[in-house]
Amino acid sequence: MEMNNQLMEVAFRIKEMREVCGFSEEEMAEKTDITVEQYREYEKGTADFPFSFIHKCAKAFGIGKTDLLEGKSSNLSSYTVTRKGQGKITSKEDGIEINNLAPLFRDKLAEPYLAKYEYRDELQNKPIHTITHGGQEFDIVLSGKLKVRVGNHTEILEEGDSIYYKSSSPHGMIAVDGQDCTFLAVVISEDEKADTKEIEKTFVTAKAEHNLEAKKFITTEEDENGILQKLDYKNEDSFNFAFDIVDAVADKYPDKLAMLHISNDKTERRFTYNDMKKESARAANYFLSLGIKKGDRVMLVLKRHYQFWITALALHKIGAVIIPATNQLVVHDFEYRFKAAGVSAIVCTSDGQVADHVDTAAEIYGELKRKILVGADRDGWHNFDTEYKLFRSIYERTEDTACGNDTMLMYFTSGTTGYPKIAVHSFKYALGHFITARYWHTVQPNDLHLTISDTGWGKAMWGKFYGQWMCEGAIFTYDFDRFDASEILPMFAKYHITTFCAPPTMYRMLIKQDLSKYDLSSIRYATTAGEALNPEVFYQFEKATGIVIMEGFGQK
Repeated sequence: MEMNNQLMEVAFRIKEMREVCGFSEEEMAEKTDITVEQYREYEKGTADFPFSFIHKCAKAFGIGKTDLLEGKSSNLSSYTVTRKGQGKITSKEDGIEINNLAPLFRDKLAEPYLAKYEYRDELQNKPIHTITHGGQEFDIVLSGKLKVRVGNHTEILEEGDSIYYKSSSPHGMIAVDGQDCTFLAVVISEDEKADTKEIEKTFVTAKAEHNLEAKKFITTEEDENGILQKLDYKNEDSFNFAFDIVDAVADKYPDKLAMLHISNDKTERRFTYNDMKKESARAANYFLSLGIKKGDRVMLVLKRHYQFWITALALHKIGAVIIPATNQLVVHDFEYRFKAAGVSAIVCTSDGQVADHVDTAAEIYGELKRKILVGADRDGWHNFDTEYKLFRSIYERTEDTACGNDTMLMYFTSGTTGYPKIAVHSFKYALGHFITARYWHTVQPNDLHLTISDTGWGKAMWGKFYGQWMCEGAIFTYDFDRFDASEILPMFAKYHITTFCAPPTMYRMLIKQDLSKYDLSSIRYATTAGEALNPEVFYQFEKATGIVIMEGFGQK
């Protein structure tokens, strides 16, 4: 199939170049020393052609052979002609046919498509599924009627009607009124070159509801504008987030981005869902080798290190209970928490004095069996980074795997009155944050979501872990030590961050910068929680970006 596609690509270029150069089929047959019938077969891609044919075609067109084989000809940056009915079909499935009308033009700033949507009766009373991508889009209906949803707004477009919108807004469309619809869609890139493959994928995903793995455990009802009306759970007694979401998505979309991690020294790391599946399996096997088992209480003090996500998933697979904690704790804080929760192991950052405090508290406590360090060697500690990689990248689910009502997570409350209290959560807890990510953060499968929170706080679990991966989006994490608005603001454009959540304090720090100097156009939705949002911050951010900050209230 791959060879056939390559053959068709080259055949299409040959035809395009012939028409650009103004040659007839007969003239090309003569120039390539073959019969007209043979030439026509080659140009249709129905017969494999010899290298000598490619050589003669390239010579006739005045371009290099590599240009013809790979489509890099400078000739196609001047102009290109697509005859009626001869666009390149880039997608043909589930009642949709998409034709790229300029497939060979190089370095396009826009992508023109002729889209044909079949009328489907079963889609008429369902919410229109939406997607996002970069740039802006212009659609004009050529025949039929098109129902278009952009954000929470719905429009019916008839023949000759058009719509222009920012593509980072959730959008989707279906044919309505009992007839098929044909429309021209022009997608304008924000960059110097349009990402053709990414754009083409969105036409299909915009029409049909994305088959989220989470939907095996959650059912939702939305109104015609996509506003949640009802949410129920099913099969939750067997739910384990690591296996049922992360591993399941990895099996379906192994190369899909799960997390883009920027370390404190600006090192970029990209983790796919398959990376998370394999690395958490290694870590699970590693922890088992250290004697950590189902039901053990393991404290995680890992700041925003990427190892937190690998470690948390691994412990979910084992069934050990994770206890996230902040690196701001000192000796007496650790001592109290070790005793109160019965902590038997800790995975800890090597930054600062955290390990020193742990060692002192552990001597007093006397029951901490395993100390595991991230980022450095230390006497009396295991080195997570070097040791876990030695283990097998497969970890299978068993009949005894923790799930449902088994304890998964413990938080210590802030302790505003008296000592911090323990809040215990089962494996069902993660399911509750589907609504957080999908209906508050509005995370879609193509989104890159940033929540600014240290993993020691509860907000990290519902802002940059469970819900976002249940929506099959990607998480953006910047592992900074000190919040610096001037460092974070350029990252929105550089990495195309689409949804954003931060506490009001950080919004205040953001608006102190001259926001006009930064490109924040990738953001389509912004949220806040944790404290009261000052009206001035709200209005200043809206004035600078056009985005209304959506404030949330609730408890973990």
